[in-house]
Amino acid sequence: MIGTGDKKPRGHILVVDDEVELMRALCESLTDEGFEVQGLSDPALAPDALREHECDVLLSDLMMPGTDGIQLLRKCLEIDPHLVGVIMTGQGTIQTAVEAMKAGAFDYILKPFRLQQVMPVLDRALEVRRLRVENVRLRRFVQRLTFESERYRIVGSSPAVRKIVQMIEKVAPTNAGVLVRGPSGTGKELIARALHGNSARRDKPLVTVNCATLQESLLESELFGHERGAFTGADRAKPGLFEVAEGGTLFVDEVAEMAPALQAKLLRVLEDGHYRRVGSTQEKRADVRVIAATNKPLEAEQSAGRFREDLFFRLNVISITLPPLKERREDIPELIAHFLHTRQVGRGLMTVDPVARAALCSYDWPGNIRELANVLERAQILAEGTTITPDDLPETVLASRAAVPGTEPPPPVATSPDDLDRMERHHVADVLRRHGGNKVQAAKALGVSRRTLYRLIEKHRLAAESE
Repeated sequence: MIGTGDKKPRGHILVVDDEVELMRALCESLTDEGFEVQGLSDPALAPDALREHECDVLLSDLMMPGTDGIQLLRKCLEIDPHLVGVIMTGQGTIQTAVEAMKAGAFDYILKPFRLQQVMPVLDRALEVRRLRVENVRLRRFVQRLTFESERYRIVGSSPAVRKIVQMIEKVAPTNAGVLVRGPSGTGKELIARALHGNSARRDKPLVTVNCATLQESLLESELFGHERGAFTGADRAKPGLFEVAEGGTLFVDEVAEMAPALQAKLLRVLEDGHYRRVGSTQEKRADVRVIAATNKPLEAEQSAGRFREDLFFRLNVISITLPPLKERREDIPELIAHFLHTRQVGRGLMTVDPVARAALCSYDWPGNIRELANVLERAQILAEGTTITPDDLPETVLASRAAVPGTEPPPPVATSPDDLDRMERHHVADVLRRHGGNKVQAAKALGVSRRTLYRLIEKHRLAAESE
């Protein structure tokens, strides 16, 4: 094991190459770059070395006596499934890449190479390792989260979702108020439900009020309650939502729509827990956690004098921001699967064909997750069989997949398995051409992983289009 001194290493690399001089030179160079490196010339020793010392990246030669880098990677992944494999090879063919990716390799490097070519690959590999480990930790946490039902589960593994889950993990067990921000349809109420359901208040009520749906006088009565005779029509006393939510959580949605006079009363409850029913002189005290939400920039509302500065600062102590769906497109495939499972229309679990899936992943979704859920519900109703096709999607969604000038028109809708196969090949080839053969960009455009893209390239013999 070659160390890096007292300084924390950039990562732990296991180098395996039967060319001893090359292996040693590479180990020394990587150590100089701040990595902790272990070098082996005998691949048979690698599994035991991995069991003894945790490793982030396996950097292995492809062709070695007795085994090869692909077989070695498979063995090592059985020991550590989160290990990131990078294959070094002098055989830079598409078949080599496909085999390496099938075995679970993150990338491959062509020999001969310079250190400057290796470093970006290793940096990306270490980031993948970090995300894999973090994903496992967050997945375990999400599995421990309490949800009202599968329908209200947090879905996605993008960096944005991971950050949100981390915040919920930290904030949910506390009594701190939370401000949830984000465009309409991004799931702000879902976050409030997750915060409440994983707090010590979970056995008490979660009460919701939308400030945009009630006039000021009605909203005040709804929140704080009123006494008999407080206003015309108040023929009996009525408890407000703060009383109904006692011991639990009150979710105040669209808080920016609250009138300034009512904002002052909300601020007082947040500061010391005291309030009065409308028409009463008697003080009441609320033991309620308040979670507020808004789709407006409160800083701008505050500057314009429409939102109290002191209330803004009081609400904004803990803030969770939800991005629009177009900024977390990598979550769309998971969301599609989630909604098809939790919002079935009665004909059993349906699937989405590749062209329709590509359209769903490419659309900008101005209505965000709510719009996606509604589109999928509509598509299930319109679908002729058990597969959702482009014919079942709105024209606005299909327009996002409009052909680029100079490319051939899209193929017809599939009417048989063979047609579907040809349509899939046409679509993958078209995306590869439009992205100049760049597989990273093509995979993102298709909404699939790079490993899946390589499998599609092999399946449809598209090596020429990808070069």
